Order: sequence, then C-alpha cells, then structure tokens
Amino acid sequence: MLHAPCSNQSSTLHPPNTEFKAKHHTNIVLYSYLCPIMKIKTATFVISNTNHTLCPTDGKPEFAFIGRSNVGKSSLINMLMEQKNLAKTSGRPGKTQLINHFIVNEQWYVVDLPGYGYAKASKVQREKWEKFIVDYLTKRAPLMNVFVLLDSRLEPQQIDLDFMNWCGSKEIPFSMIFTKIDKLSSSALQKNLAKYKKVMLQSWEALPPVFTTSSESAFGREKILNYIEAIMSDSVY
Repeated sequence: MLHAPCSNQSSTLHPPNTEFKAKHHTNIVLYSYLCPIMKIKTATFVISNTNHTLCPTDGKPEFAFIGRSNVGKSSLINMLMEQKNLAKTSGRPGKTQLINHFIVNEQWYVVDLPGYGYAKASKVQREKWEKFIVDYLTKRAPLMNVFVLLDSRLEPQQIDLDFMNWCGSKEIPFSMIFTKIDKLSSSALQKNLAKYKKVMLQSWEALPPVFTTSSESAFGREKILNYIEAIMSDSVY
C-alpha cells in the first residue's frame, strides 16, 4: 500500500535509520545556506509514463514532488522553475495522473508525481496510481529526495502522516514543503507547524528538513533550490 496504516501504531514507532537520515539531511540544509543561489537556466518536459523502467536512463539525479490532490504541487514546480506553464495546473484535483520528468539545466530532473487521496477517482484508478507510484519510489535508483507537499492551512492530516511514515519504513529520504503560506496569518502558520512537529516527534527520532513556501510570492524558492544543489554536491563525495 502507498499509505502506511500507522493510525493504530504505538507512539514508539521509529522508521529504520530515521535518526541518521534526519541528521544527515540537517547537515545538508546547513551547508545549503552557504551555497551560491542555484540559477535555473533551462527546464524542459522530457517524458510521461506509468512505468519506472521507462523513465530516463541517463542516471541524472531525480527530485520527486508529491502530495495530496489540490495541495498546489504544479504551481510550486512552476514557481521553482520560473515558468508559468511547465507543470500543468488545474482547478480540478487529480489532474496529474502520470510520472512526469522535466530536465533542469541538463543536469537533474524534477519529477511530478500524481497526488494521493483524490476521493473522486475510482478504486481501480487509485490502485493503478498507487502501484506505479510505489514502484517508482522504491525502485528508482537516481531518486535523491522526495518533497512531500503539505497544505499549511490545515492541521496534520492522517493521510500525509501515513505517507511520510511509509517513506520512513522504506528508507526513502524525504523533506516537507508547506505550501500556500500566503493564505494564512503568521501566527496560524506557526501554530500548524508546531502541531506537525508535535505529532511527528511521537513517531520519529527527529524531523526531516522543513520548508515553507508561497507560489504567489516565490517565498522559499532559494532555500529549496540550494537544498537540491547541496544534496547533489554531497552525493558526489
């Protein structure tokens, strides 16, 4: 299953290597602040499919973006790449239904994955999505990091917590991106962030890296791009 059924688990759950990975990525976050700002020169669509074996074979690093339907994933990708129509945006949830690869600066890939939790999709369609998403996340060797998008306006959602716990159980490195921070007050944002921290520390040794973003103002863009740059630099050594 794509979502780990952790709602009935005890508060002592510690996904394998969680503490090590969190500390490792924390070091990368600290290093990323020292990096020059990554410049996006080119970002181009490459391929869409539902089979991880048909993804690009050049071995370039891949950074996947995933979240609940209507979390603002396409808008965030477009903001990061400074292109209005690179990833297709839609007011209709569940629009992304394929694994979409975009080559950036001819060096690495943004991977736009279908959103999870789209209630109006048929059971057969949801199972199909889950199968190829799970295959991609667990079998794709060039995958460097999964950015899990979370709506900052909402309190912790069980479906998001389940997905992140599942990533931990599979030892898939991930980071948290809170979207739409321009839609709520600073105090409300801090309140929701604190709730996420409290809930997650019941299950995790330490939190993964956390980013706050606005696709409207481009807030958070530099930090995320520098984080990606730092991960790629770190992987060389």
